[in-house]
Amino acid sequence: MTEDSILKNKKVVYYTLGCKLNFAETSTIGKMLALRGVVKAKGDEQADVCIINTCSVTELADKKCRQTIRSFARQHPNAYVVVTGCYAQLKSEEVGAIDGVDLVLGAAEKMDLPDKLEAFLQSERELEIDTTPLAEIKDFAPSCSRGDRTRYFLKVQDGCDYYCSYCTIPFARGRSRNGSIASMVEQAKQVAEEGGKEIVITGVNIGDFGKTTGESFLDLIKALDEVEGIERYRISSIEPDLLTDEAIEFIATSKRIAPHFHIPLQSGSDEVLKIMRRHYDKELFCSKIKKIKEVMPDAFIGVDLIVGMRGETEPLFAESFATVEGLDISQLHVFTYSERPGTRALKIEHVVTPQEKHDRCTRMLNLSEKKRLAFYKSQIGKCRPVLFEQPGHGFLMHGFTDNYIRVEMPYDKSLVNCSGVKVLLGDFNEEKSALKVEKLFIEE
Repeated sequence: MTEDSILKNKKVVYYTLGCKLNFAETSTIGKMLALRGVVKAKGDEQADVCIINTCSVTELADKKCRQTIRSFARQHPNAYVVVTGCYAQLKSEEVGAIDGVDLVLGAAEKMDLPDKLEAFLQSERELEIDTTPLAEIKDFAPSCSRGDRTRYFLKVQDGCDYYCSYCTIPFARGRSRNGSIASMVEQAKQVAEEGGKEIVITGVNIGDFGKTTGESFLDLIKALDEVEGIERYRISSIEPDLLTDEAIEFIATSKRIAPHFHIPLQSGSDEVLKIMRRHYDKELFCSKIKKIKEVMPDAFIGVDLIVGMRGETEPLFAESFATVEGLDISQLHVFTYSERPGTRALKIEHVVTPQEKHDRCTRMLNLSEKKRLAFYKSQIGKCRPVLFEQPGHGFLMHGFTDNYIRVEMPYDKSLVNCSGVKVLLGDFNEEKSALKVEKLFIEE
């Protein structure tokens, strides 16, 4: 701890919007501030500093960021309000104009927040906006942090070079960059030493790992698979064109990589995929699903979809729906297209009405639930490893199997984050949100 830090004994509250990567980075910022004597405000305590890590993936995300910033400024009227993240990078002046905001930090400045905050407090300025142009951002800022539950999040990559027509992420996060495999392995070993059992491998475009170090994503997961003490890794969203058959085959035989995939499709229509400027067609995507199921029949596969994209006519949506309906997948993550300033999509003439967007989203969500229930049903009677988490309200505890089945059973403190636990999967719970534990097996 820095004894003479101006931050010592300051009370802070954190709020994170958006992706798992943001949550990992907020946690890392919290660790750095704790080393300077900063403490988390408890309950209704008034904070000295509010730190808000923002998202800007949709127009709704921007709106939520503005509401959150104003809410924290009202709840903590005497606090310094610090805003960072994608919304802060893309619309720094807009953020700075919000009543109560004191310090705005962009993508490059985010992980320097403790130093920036100290300097700001010493300067006694009323407002400071500090954002580096994305073209100048070349460094990778590591982050490995524990979530609120039992898993850790390991940031292996940042930025994106894809520039899809609907997306602002490359403008908010910068070019693709990553740390070294050696540094990732060291962080995984540290997690094991802390008693962590599960790590989520996260980033903006993780399949692009290695671009700045001459390594590869396959090399990365092979190295992480050898770290003793970690029970399993989950791979967060990975582009289908970057998920190689070699990687799929390795995961199928690996010791620790979970049979759980999250793969963005965005549309099941080749014409819409071209409009979106995606890097694959539906034939390639379908071949990846087929490959996974050939070598891992019980794998969970989550798929991202965007409905209501400019240019998505009703026949093209019908084609997309039919494609998805025919895929052997487990769940859909459905997003409604949102207009983003500065994107190529705004040049497309055909605009989908809000009602059409709503109807398409509802249809896809209904299909998603149908597929999730079918996948869960297919797993009843099977035995799978599970990591149990702390219970919420009530007397039940829950956990997730390696293939991402949510399971429930009566609370047993000794089983939380416990290694070597397997369950025989029983029937659905009353809400059909989880499977019951029919029988428990604990390895000695």
